[in-house]
Amino acid sequence: MSAPNPETALNALKGRIANATLGAAAEESGTVLGLADGLAQVSGLPGVVLNEILIFPTGARGFALSLEEDSVQVAFLDSADGIAAGGKVRRTGEVVSVPVGEALLGRVLDPLGRPLDGREPPDTSEHLAAERLAPTIIERDFVSEPLETGLLVIDALFAIGRGQRELIIGERQTGKTSIAVDAILNQCESDVVCIYVAIGQRAAAVARVIDTVRGREAMARTIFVVAEASGEPGLRWLAPFSATSMAEWFRDRGRHALIVYDDLTKHAATHRELALLARQPPGREAFPGDIFYLHARLLERSGKLSARHGGGSITALPIAEIDAGNLSAYIPTNLISISDGQIVTSASLFAANQRPAVDVGLSVSRVGGKAQAGALKKVAGRLRLEYAQYLEKKMFSRFGGFGDSGAAEGLLRGERIAALLTQHRFAPLPLLVQVALLAALDAGLLDKVDVGAVATIKGRLPALLAADPHLNRLRAAPDQLDDDIRKALLQHVRTALGTT
Repeated sequence: MSAPNPETALNALKGRIANATLGAAAEESGTVLGLADGLAQVSGLPGVVLNEILIFPTGARGFALSLEEDSVQVAFLDSADGIAAGGKVRRTGEVVSVPVGEALLGRVLDPLGRPLDGREPPDTSEHLAAERLAPTIIERDFVSEPLETGLLVIDALFAIGRGQRELIIGERQTGKTSIAVDAILNQCESDVVCIYVAIGQRAAAVARVIDTVRGREAMARTIFVVAEASGEPGLRWLAPFSATSMAEWFRDRGRHALIVYDDLTKHAATHRELALLARQPPGREAFPGDIFYLHARLLERSGKLSARHGGGSITALPIAEIDAGNLSAYIPTNLISISDGQIVTSASLFAANQRPAVDVGLSVSRVGGKAQAGALKKVAGRLRLEYAQYLEKKMFSRFGGFGDSGAAEGLLRGERIAALLTQHRFAPLPLLVQVALLAALDAGLLDKVDVGAVATIKGRLPALLAADPHLNRLRAAPDQLDDDIRKALLQHVRTALGTT
Protein backbone atom coordinates (compact mmCIF):
# COMPACT_ATOMS: atom_id res chain seq x y z
CA MET A 1 0.00 0.00 0.00
CA SER A 2 1.61 3.28 -1.13
CA ALA A 3 2.06 6.22 1.26
CA PRO A 4 -0.30 9.18 0.79
CA ASN A 5 1.03 12.04 -1.30
CA PRO A 6 1.66 15.05 1.04
CA GLU A 7 1.12 17.51 -1.79
CA THR A 8 -2.29 16.04 -2.64
CA ALA A 9 -3.37 16.18 1.00
CA LEU A 10 -2.19 19.77 1.28
CA ASN A 11 -4.12 20.82 -1.83
CA ALA A 12 -7.28 19.16 -0.48
CA LEU A 13 -6.90 21.01 2.81
CA LYS A 14 -6.40 24.34 1.01
CA GLY A 15 -9.57 23.68 -1.01
CA ARG A 16 -11.61 23.06 2.13
CA ILE A 17 -10.29 26.26 3.70
CA ALA A 18 -11.10 28.25 0.57
CA ASN A 19 -14.68 26.97 0.49
CA ALA A 20 -15.30 27.33 4.21
CA THR A 21 -18.04 29.77 5.24
CA LEU A 22 -16.66 32.22 7.76
CA GLY A 23 -18.68 34.20 10.23
CA ALA A 24 -20.70 33.83 13.39
CA ALA A 25 -23.15 30.95 13.71
CA ALA A 26 -25.93 30.87 16.30
CA GLU A 27 -26.55 27.59 18.12
CA GLU A 28 -29.16 27.00 20.79
CA SER A 29 -28.24 24.41 23.38
CA GLY A 30 -29.71 23.11 26.61
CA THR A 31 -28.75 21.02 29.59
CA VAL A 32 -29.86 17.55 30.62
CA LEU A 33 -31.62 17.84 34.00
CA GLY A 34 -32.41 14.18 34.48
CA LEU A 35 -32.76 10.82 32.77
CA ALA A 36 -35.44 8.16 32.91
CA ASP A 37 -35.86 4.90 31.00
CA GLY A 38 -35.83 6.21 27.41
CA LEU A 39 -36.65 9.80 28.36
CA ALA A 40 -34.59 12.89 29.21
CA GLN A 41 -35.65 16.15 30.79
CA VAL A 42 -33.84 19.08 29.18
CA SER A 43 -33.83 22.78 30.09
CA GLY A 44 -32.62 25.86 28.26
CA LEU A 45 -34.25 25.37 24.84
CA PRO A 46 -36.89 28.11 24.65
CA GLY A 47 -37.23 27.94 20.84
CA VAL A 48 -37.64 24.17 20.47
CA VAL A 49 -40.76 22.91 18.65
CA LEU A 50 -42.72 19.70 19.11
CA ASN A 51 -41.12 16.63 17.45
CA GLU A 52 -37.88 18.52 16.77
CA ILE A 53 -34.75 16.35 16.68
CA LEU A 54 -32.19 17.10 19.38
CA ILE A 55 -28.57 15.91 19.50
CA PHE A 56 -26.89 14.71 22.71
CA PRO A 57 -23.12 14.85 23.41
CA THR A 58 -22.63 11.19 22.40
CA GLY A 59 -24.27 11.82 19.02
CA ALA A 60 -27.46 10.06 20.10
CA ARG A 61 -30.68 11.62 18.87
CA GLY A 62 -34.03 12.23 20.48
CA PHE A 63 -37.17 14.21 19.70
CA ALA A 64 -39.16 16.69 21.73
CA LEU A 65 -42.11 14.66 22.97
CA SER A 66 -43.72 17.30 25.15
CA LEU A 67 -43.05 20.96 25.92
CA GLU A 68 -43.34 22.25 29.47
CA GLU A 69 -43.03 25.75 30.89
CA ASP A 70 -39.33 25.53 31.76
CA SER A 71 -38.17 22.22 30.27
CA VAL A 72 -38.61 19.76 27.42
CA GLN A 73 -39.26 16.02 27.65
CA VAL A 74 -37.11 14.30 25.03
CA ALA A 75 -37.72 10.69 23.90
CA PHE A 76 -34.58 8.89 22.79
CA LEU A 77 -34.29 7.50 19.26
CA ASP A 78 -30.85 5.99 19.93
CA SER A 79 -29.22 4.38 22.95
CA ALA A 80 -28.78 6.69 25.96
CA ASP A 81 -25.52 5.04 27.03
CA GLY A 82 -22.90 7.59 28.06
CA ILE A 83 -25.41 10.43 28.62
CA ALA A 84 -25.60 11.92 32.11
CA ALA A 85 -27.19 14.86 33.87
CA GLY A 86 -25.40 18.10 33.07
CA GLY A 87 -24.64 17.14 29.47
CA LYS A 88 -25.29 19.59 26.66
CA VAL A 89 -28.10 19.13 24.14
CA ARG A 90 -28.34 21.11 20.92
CA ARG A 91 -31.17 21.81 18.53
CA THR A 92 -31.13 20.78 14.86
CA GLY A 93 -34.09 22.87 13.69
CA GLU A 94 -35.56 19.81 11.95
CA VAL A 95 -38.60 17.80 12.98
CA VAL A 96 -38.66 14.01 12.79
CA SER A 97 -39.05 12.95 9.16
CA VAL A 98 -38.94 9.66 7.28
CA PRO A 99 -37.85 8.69 3.75
CA VAL A 100 -40.71 8.04 1.32
CA GLY A 101 -41.07 6.77 -2.22
CA GLU A 102 -41.06 3.68 -4.41
CA ALA A 103 -37.64 2.63 -3.08
CA LEU A 104 -39.24 1.61 0.22
CA LEU A 105 -41.28 -1.21 -1.34
CA GLY A 106 -39.99 -4.64 -0.41
CA ARG A 107 -37.93 -3.27 2.50
CA VAL A 108 -37.84 -3.87 6.26
CA LEU A 109 -37.15 -0.56 8.02
CA ASP A 110 -37.20 1.00 11.45
CA PRO A 111 -39.44 4.04 12.17
CA LEU A 112 -36.70 6.41 10.95
CA GLY A 113 -36.33 4.58 7.63
CA ARG A 114 -33.07 2.87 8.60
CA PRO A 115 -32.71 -0.62 7.06
CA LEU A 116 -33.23 -3.71 9.22
CA ASP A 117 -32.89 -6.21 6.36
CA GLY A 118 -29.10 -5.98 5.96
CA ARG A 119 -29.32 -3.97 2.74
CA GLU A 120 -28.30 -0.43 1.86
CA PRO A 121 -30.52 2.50 2.96
CA PRO A 122 -33.43 3.20 0.58
CA ASP A 123 -32.35 5.16 -2.48
CA THR A 124 -34.66 8.13 -2.09
CA SER A 125 -34.14 11.84 -1.49
CA GLU A 126 -37.75 12.59 -0.51
CA HIS A 127 -38.74 12.93 3.13
CA LEU A 128 -42.00 13.70 4.93
CA ALA A 129 -42.59 14.73 8.53
CA ALA A 130 -43.69 11.83 10.72
CA GLU A 131 -46.64 13.82 12.08
CA ARG A 132 -48.81 15.56 9.49
CA LEU A 133 -52.28 17.06 9.50
CA ALA A 134 -55.17 14.82 8.49
CA PRO A 135 -57.11 15.71 5.31
CA THR A 136 -59.95 18.14 5.89
CA ILE A 137 -63.57 17.14 5.33
CA ILE A 138 -63.76 19.09 2.07
CA GLU A 139 -60.76 17.14 0.72
CA ARG A 140 -62.39 13.76 1.38
CA ASP A 141 -64.79 11.64 -0.64
CA PHE A 142 -67.30 8.91 0.17
CA VAL A 143 -65.91 5.42 0.85
CA SER A 144 -67.51 3.45 -1.97
CA GLU A 145 -64.83 1.27 -3.57
CA PRO A 146 -64.30 -2.19 -2.03
CA LEU A 147 -61.00 -3.38 -0.60
CA GLU A 148 -61.20 -7.15 -0.88
CA THR A 149 -59.53 -9.11 1.91
CA GLY A 150 -60.02 -12.54 0.32
CA LEU A 151 -61.79 -13.71 3.50
CA LEU A 152 -65.36 -14.72 2.74
CA VAL A 153 -66.66 -13.97 6.25
CA ILE A 154 -65.39 -10.36 6.00
CA ASP A 155 -66.02 -9.57 2.33
CA ALA A 156 -69.55 -10.98 2.48
CA LEU A 157 -70.66 -9.81 5.94
CA PHE A 158 -68.49 -6.82 6.89
CA ALA A 159 -67.25 -5.33 3.65
CA ILE A 160 -64.27 -2.98 3.96
CA GLY A 161 -63.94 0.00 1.60
CA ARG A 162 -60.86 1.84 0.43
CA GLY A 163 -60.37 4.67 2.87
CA GLN A 164 -62.11 2.92 5.77
CA ARG A 165 -60.67 2.36 9.26
CA GLU A 166 -61.72 -1.12 10.40
CA LEU A 167 -60.52 -2.21 13.84
CA ILE A 168 -59.48 -5.85 14.37
CA ILE A 169 -59.94 -6.61 18.05
CA GLY A 170 -59.88 -9.71 20.21
CA GLU A 171 -57.99 -11.69 22.82
CA ARG A 172 -54.40 -12.75 22.22
CA GLN A 173 -53.81 -15.78 19.99
CA THR A 174 -57.21 -15.60 18.25
CA GLY A 175 -55.99 -14.88 14.70
CA LYS A 176 -56.05 -11.07 14.57
CA THR A 177 -52.72 -10.72 12.77
CA SER A 178 -53.63 -13.58 10.39
CA ILE A 179 -56.71 -11.64 9.22
CA ALA A 180 -54.56 -8.58 8.49
CA VAL A 181 -51.87 -10.63 6.71
CA ASP A 182 -54.55 -12.32 4.57
CA ALA A 183 -55.72 -8.85 3.53
CA ILE A 184 -52.13 -7.97 2.56
CA LEU A 185 -51.66 -11.18 0.56
CA ASN A 186 -54.91 -10.56 -1.30
CA GLN A 187 -53.49 -7.30 -2.72
CA CYS A 188 -50.79 -9.13 -4.75
CA GLU A 189 -52.59 -8.51 -8.03
CA SER A 190 -54.33 -5.26 -7.08
CA ASP A 191 -53.11 -1.67 -7.21
CA VAL A 192 -52.93 -1.36 -3.41
CA VAL A 193 -49.59 -0.83 -1.65
CA CYS A 194 -49.41 -2.45 1.80
CA ILE A 195 -47.58 -1.30 4.93
CA TYR A 196 -47.28 -3.50 8.03
CA VAL A 197 -46.28 -1.74 11.26
CA ALA A 198 -45.00 -3.93 14.11
CA ILE A 199 -45.14 -2.03 17.41
CA GLY A 200 -43.35 -3.79 20.25
CA GLN A 201 -43.96 -7.26 18.82
CA ARG A 202 -41.73 -10.26 19.45
CA ALA A 203 -38.97 -10.53 16.86
CA ALA A 204 -39.93 -14.15 16.08
CA ALA A 205 -43.57 -13.19 15.39
CA VAL A 206 -42.54 -10.35 13.07
CA ALA A 207 -40.10 -12.63 11.25
CA ARG A 208 -42.92 -15.13 10.62
CA VAL A 209 -45.10 -12.44 9.08
CA ILE A 210 -42.25 -11.24 6.85
CA ASP A 211 -41.45 -14.81 5.76
CA THR A 212 -45.13 -15.44 4.98
CA VAL A 213 -45.42 -12.33 2.81
CA ARG A 214 -42.12 -13.03 1.09
CA GLY A 215 -42.99 -16.71 0.51
CA ARG A 216 -46.21 -15.78 -1.27
CA GLU A 217 -44.53 -13.24 -3.54
CA ALA A 218 -46.25 -10.20 -1.99
CA MET A 219 -43.06 -8.56 -0.74
CA ALA A 220 -42.66 -6.34 -3.81
CA ARG A 221 -45.82 -4.40 -2.86
CA THR A 222 -45.23 -4.29 0.90
CA ILE A 223 -43.25 -2.13 3.34
CA PHE A 224 -42.45 -3.38 6.84
CA VAL A 225 -41.88 -0.82 9.60
CA VAL A 226 -40.60 -2.57 12.71
CA ALA A 227 -40.19 -1.05 16.19
CA GLU A 228 -38.78 -3.90 18.25
CA ALA A 229 -39.91 -4.55 21.81
CA SER A 230 -36.28 -4.28 22.97
CA GLY A 231 -35.76 -0.92 21.24
CA GLU A 232 -36.16 2.59 22.58
CA PRO A 233 -39.73 3.53 23.57
CA GLY A 234 -39.40 6.65 21.41
CA LEU A 235 -39.14 4.43 18.32
CA ARG A 236 -42.20 2.41 19.34
CA TRP A 237 -44.12 5.64 19.89
CA LEU A 238 -43.05 7.03 16.52
CA ALA A 239 -43.63 3.86 14.42
CA PRO A 240 -47.33 4.27 13.43
CA PHE A 241 -46.89 7.95 12.59
CA SER A 242 -43.82 7.28 10.41
CA ALA A 243 -45.57 4.45 8.56
CA THR A 244 -48.62 6.64 7.91
CA SER A 245 -46.39 9.28 6.29
CA MET A 246 -44.99 6.57 4.00
CA ALA A 247 -48.57 5.64 3.04
CA GLU A 248 -49.49 9.29 2.46
CA TRP A 249 -46.80 9.62 -0.20
CA PHE A 250 -48.67 7.03 -2.30
CA ARG A 251 -52.09 8.49 -1.44
CA ASP A 252 -51.06 12.00 -2.47
CA ARG A 253 -50.18 10.64 -5.93
CA GLY A 254 -53.65 9.20 -6.49
CA ARG A 255 -52.70 5.69 -5.42
CA HIS A 256 -54.12 3.40 -2.76
CA ALA A 257 -52.49 2.07 0.40
CA LEU A 258 -53.43 -0.43 3.11
CA ILE A 259 -51.76 0.02 6.49
CA VAL A 260 -51.86 -2.49 9.37
CA TYR A 261 -51.04 -1.25 12.90
CA ASP A 262 -50.02 -4.27 14.99
CA ASP A 263 -50.95 -3.30 17.58
CA LEU A 264 -52.25 -0.06 19.06
CA THR A 265 -52.70 -1.41 22.59
CA LYS A 266 -48.90 -1.76 22.81
CA HIS A 267 -48.58 1.73 21.33
CA ALA A 268 -50.91 3.04 24.04
CA ALA A 269 -48.83 1.26 26.69
CA THR A 270 -45.70 2.93 25.32
CA HIS A 271 -47.41 6.34 25.46
CA ARG A 272 -48.44 5.64 29.06
CA GLU A 273 -44.89 4.60 29.93
CA LEU A 274 -43.41 7.82 28.57
CA ALA A 275 -46.15 9.96 30.13
CA LEU A 276 -45.63 8.47 33.59
CA LEU A 277 -41.87 8.92 33.30
CA ALA A 278 -42.53 12.56 32.37
CA ARG A 279 -44.75 12.83 35.49
CA GLN A 280 -47.86 13.73 33.56
CA PRO A 281 -51.04 13.27 35.65
CA PRO A 282 -52.52 9.79 35.08
CA GLY A 283 -56.18 9.20 34.32
CA ARG A 284 -58.26 6.08 33.77
CA GLU A 285 -56.14 2.89 33.89
CA ALA A 286 -53.12 5.21 34.47
CA PHE A 287 -53.26 6.49 30.87
CA PRO A 288 -52.68 10.22 30.35
CA GLY A 289 -55.61 12.41 29.38
CA ASP A 290 -54.47 12.83 25.75
CA ILE A 291 -54.51 9.12 24.87
CA PHE A 292 -57.75 9.48 22.90
CA TYR A 293 -56.36 12.42 20.93
CA LEU A 294 -53.16 10.43 20.23
CA HIS A 295 -54.97 7.69 18.32
CA ALA A 296 -57.63 10.00 16.87
CA ARG A 297 -55.05 12.18 15.13
CA LEU A 298 -53.30 9.03 13.88
CA LEU A 299 -56.35 7.26 12.43
CA GLU A 300 -57.91 10.44 11.05
CA ARG A 301 -55.04 10.55 8.55
CA SER A 302 -56.59 7.53 6.79
CA GLY A 303 -59.41 8.12 4.36
CA LYS A 304 -60.43 8.53 0.74
CA LEU A 305 -59.52 11.75 -1.07
CA SER A 306 -61.83 13.35 -3.61
CA ALA A 307 -61.06 13.24 -7.33
CA ARG A 308 -60.10 16.90 -7.17
CA HIS A 309 -57.30 15.97 -4.75
CA GLY A 310 -56.11 12.91 -6.67
CA GLY A 311 -58.59 10.26 -5.53
CA GLY A 312 -56.02 8.31 -3.50
CA SER A 313 -56.84 6.47 -0.29
CA ILE A 314 -55.38 4.99 2.87
CA THR A 315 -57.24 2.06 4.40
CA ALA A 316 -56.33 1.39 8.03
CA LEU A 317 -56.58 -1.94 9.85
CA PRO A 318 -55.58 -1.14 13.44
CA ILE A 319 -55.28 -4.16 15.73
CA ALA A 320 -56.14 -4.08 19.44
CA GLU A 321 -55.84 -6.76 22.10
CA ILE A 322 -58.32 -7.27 24.93
CA ASP A 323 -58.23 -9.38 28.09
CA ALA A 324 -60.89 -11.96 28.96
CA GLY A 325 -63.19 -10.69 26.21
CA ASN A 326 -63.55 -7.28 27.87
CA LEU A 327 -64.50 -4.89 25.05
CA SER A 328 -65.38 -2.14 27.54
CA ALA A 329 -61.79 -1.45 28.62
CA TYR A 330 -60.44 2.06 28.09
CA ILE A 331 -58.27 1.65 24.99
CA PRO A 332 -60.68 -0.74 23.14
CA THR A 333 -63.63 1.62 23.64
CA ASN A 334 -61.52 4.56 22.48
CA LEU A 335 -60.48 2.75 19.29
CA ILE A 336 -64.00 1.47 18.60
CA SER A 337 -65.35 5.02 18.80
CA ILE A 338 -62.64 6.36 16.46
CA SER A 339 -62.83 3.64 13.79
CA ASP A 340 -65.52 2.87 11.19
CA GLY A 341 -66.35 -0.57 12.52
CA GLN A 342 -64.68 -3.55 14.13
CA ILE A 343 -63.91 -7.18 13.39
CA VAL A 344 -64.11 -9.02 16.73
CA THR A 345 -62.32 -12.35 17.08
CA SER A 346 -63.68 -14.90 19.53
CA ALA A 347 -61.56 -17.17 21.73
CA SER A 348 -64.39 -19.74 21.93
CA LEU A 349 -64.77 -19.90 18.13
CA PHE A 350 -60.99 -20.17 17.78
CA ALA A 351 -60.94 -23.06 20.24
CA ALA A 352 -63.78 -24.70 18.29
CA ASN A 353 -61.56 -24.59 15.16
CA GLN A 354 -63.72 -22.00 13.38
CA ARG A 355 -61.12 -19.99 11.47
CA PRO A 356 -61.18 -17.02 11.00
CA ALA A 357 -62.74 -16.82 14.47
CA VAL A 358 -64.93 -13.81 13.68
CA ASP A 359 -67.82 -13.12 16.05
CA VAL A 360 -70.60 -12.07 13.64
CA GLY A 361 -72.74 -10.77 16.49
CA LEU A 362 -70.22 -8.24 17.77
CA SER A 363 -68.53 -7.36 14.49
CA VAL A 364 -69.81 -4.52 12.32
CA SER A 365 -68.81 -2.35 9.38
CA ARG A 366 -70.23 1.17 9.44
CA VAL A 367 -69.65 1.44 5.69
CA GLY A 368 -71.12 -1.97 4.92
CA GLY A 369 -72.84 -2.59 1.59
CA LYS A 370 -71.89 0.86 0.26
CA ALA A 371 -68.39 -0.47 -0.37
CA GLN A 372 -69.32 -4.01 -1.38
CA ALA A 373 -69.19 -5.43 -4.88
CA GLY A 374 -72.73 -5.56 -6.27
CA ALA A 375 -72.48 -9.22 -7.27
CA LEU A 376 -71.43 -10.22 -3.76
CA LYS A 377 -74.17 -8.12 -2.21
CA LYS A 378 -76.83 -9.88 -4.30
CA VAL A 379 -75.85 -13.37 -3.12
CA ALA A 380 -75.00 -12.54 0.52
CA GLY A 381 -78.30 -10.96 1.51
CA ARG A 382 -79.50 -13.31 4.30
CA LEU A 383 -76.18 -14.94 5.11
CA ARG A 384 -75.49 -13.06 8.34
CA LEU A 385 -78.99 -13.60 9.71
CA GLU A 386 -79.00 -17.33 8.89
CA TYR A 387 -75.54 -17.80 10.41
CA ALA A 388 -76.48 -15.93 13.60
CA GLN A 389 -79.65 -18.03 13.93
CA TYR A 390 -77.58 -21.19 13.46
CA LEU A 391 -75.16 -20.22 16.24
CA GLU A 392 -78.09 -19.58 18.58
CA LYS A 393 -79.81 -22.86 17.70
CA LYS A 394 -76.54 -24.72 18.08
CA MET A 395 -76.17 -23.41 21.62
CA PHE A 396 -79.70 -24.46 22.61
CA SER A 397 -79.36 -27.85 20.87
CA ARG A 398 -76.92 -28.90 23.56
CA PHE A 399 -79.84 -29.19 25.97
CA GLY A 400 -81.82 -31.52 23.69
CA GLY A 401 -83.04 -32.07 20.15
CA PHE A 402 -85.57 -29.91 18.30
CA GLY A 403 -89.00 -31.32 17.76
CA ASP A 404 -89.79 -29.71 14.41
CA SER A 405 -88.04 -30.57 11.16
CA GLY A 406 -87.61 -26.89 10.20
CA ALA A 407 -85.25 -26.25 13.10
CA ALA A 408 -83.26 -29.37 12.26
CA GLU A 409 -82.94 -28.23 8.65
CA GLY A 410 -81.77 -24.84 9.87
CA LEU A 411 -79.00 -26.54 11.83
CA LEU A 412 -77.92 -28.55 8.79
CA ARG A 413 -77.87 -25.44 6.60
CA GLY A 414 -75.98 -23.56 9.30
CA GLU A 415 -73.31 -26.25 9.34
CA ARG A 416 -72.77 -25.68 5.61
CA ILE A 417 -72.54 -21.92 6.16
CA ALA A 418 -69.97 -22.45 8.93
CA ALA A 419 -67.96 -24.74 6.65
CA LEU A 420 -68.21 -22.17 3.86
CA LEU A 421 -66.93 -19.39 6.12
CA THR A 422 -64.07 -21.53 7.44
CA GLN A 423 -60.86 -20.66 5.65
CA HIS A 424 -57.26 -21.71 6.06
CA ARG A 425 -54.70 -19.06 6.93
CA PHE A 426 -52.99 -17.26 4.08
CA ALA A 427 -55.35 -18.70 1.45
CA PRO A 428 -57.50 -15.75 0.28
CA LEU A 429 -60.38 -16.44 -2.10
CA PRO A 430 -60.86 -14.39 -5.31
CA LEU A 431 -64.08 -12.42 -5.65
CA LEU A 432 -65.48 -14.73 -8.35
CA VAL A 433 -65.01 -17.77 -6.12
CA GLN A 434 -66.80 -16.03 -3.26
CA VAL A 435 -69.73 -15.08 -5.49
CA ALA A 436 -69.98 -18.62 -6.89
CA LEU A 437 -69.96 -20.21 -3.43
CA LEU A 438 -72.64 -17.89 -2.06
CA ALA A 439 -74.75 -18.27 -5.21
CA ALA A 440 -74.60 -22.05 -4.74
CA LEU A 441 -75.60 -21.69 -1.10
CA ASP A 442 -78.47 -19.38 -2.06
CA ALA A 443 -79.67 -21.88 -4.69
CA GLY A 444 -79.58 -24.75 -2.19
CA LEU A 445 -76.84 -26.70 -3.98
CA LEU A 446 -74.89 -27.17 -0.77
CA ASP A 447 -77.79 -28.20 1.48
CA LYS A 448 -77.42 -31.91 0.70
CA VAL A 449 -73.65 -31.91 0.37
CA ASP A 450 -71.48 -33.48 3.04
CA VAL A 451 -69.86 -30.78 5.20
CA GLY A 452 -66.41 -32.15 4.48
CA ALA A 453 -66.95 -31.68 0.74
CA VAL A 454 -67.25 -27.89 1.05
CA ALA A 455 -63.48 -27.53 1.43
CA THR A 456 -62.98 -29.66 -1.68
CA ILE A 457 -65.31 -27.42 -3.67
CA LYS A 458 -63.38 -24.33 -2.57
CA GLY A 459 -60.16 -25.96 -3.71
CA ARG A 460 -61.48 -26.88 -7.19
CA LEU A 461 -63.47 -23.75 -8.04
CA PRO A 462 -60.63 -21.24 -8.69
CA ALA A 463 -59.19 -23.24 -11.60
CA LEU A 464 -62.63 -23.89 -13.10
CA LEU A 465 -63.64 -20.23 -12.97
CA ALA A 466 -60.28 -18.99 -14.27
CA ALA A 467 -60.63 -21.16 -17.38
CA ASP A 468 -64.06 -19.75 -18.34
CA PRO A 469 -63.72 -16.69 -20.63
CA HIS A 470 -67.48 -16.03 -20.37
CA LEU A 471 -66.91 -14.77 -16.82
CA ASN A 472 -64.68 -11.92 -17.99
CA ARG A 473 -67.74 -9.70 -18.04
CA LEU A 474 -68.19 -10.21 -14.29
CA ARG A 475 -64.47 -9.69 -13.69
CA ALA A 476 -64.60 -6.36 -15.52
CA ALA A 477 -67.85 -5.22 -13.87
CA PRO A 478 -68.22 -6.95 -10.47
CA ASP A 479 -71.48 -5.08 -9.83
CA GLN A 480 -73.24 -6.89 -12.67
CA LEU A 481 -74.65 -10.34 -11.87
CA ASP A 482 -77.33 -11.33 -14.38
CA ASP A 483 -79.12 -14.66 -14.72
CA ASP A 484 -76.75 -16.00 -17.40
CA ILE A 485 -73.65 -15.41 -15.27
CA ARG A 486 -75.36 -16.84 -12.19
CA LYS A 487 -76.24 -20.01 -14.14
CA ALA A 488 -72.64 -20.31 -15.35
CA LEU A 489 -71.34 -20.00 -11.80
CA LEU A 490 -73.77 -22.64 -10.52
CA GLN A 491 -72.72 -24.96 -13.32
CA HIS A 492 -69.09 -24.66 -12.25
CA VAL A 493 -70.07 -25.45 -8.65
CA ARG A 494 -71.89 -28.59 -9.86
CA THR A 495 -68.77 -29.57 -11.78
CA ALA A 496 -66.69 -29.11 -8.62
CA LEU A 497 -69.24 -31.25 -6.78
CA GLY A 498 -69.00 -33.92 -9.46
CA THR A 499 -72.75 -33.89 -10.08
CA THR A 500 -72.63 -33.05 -13.80
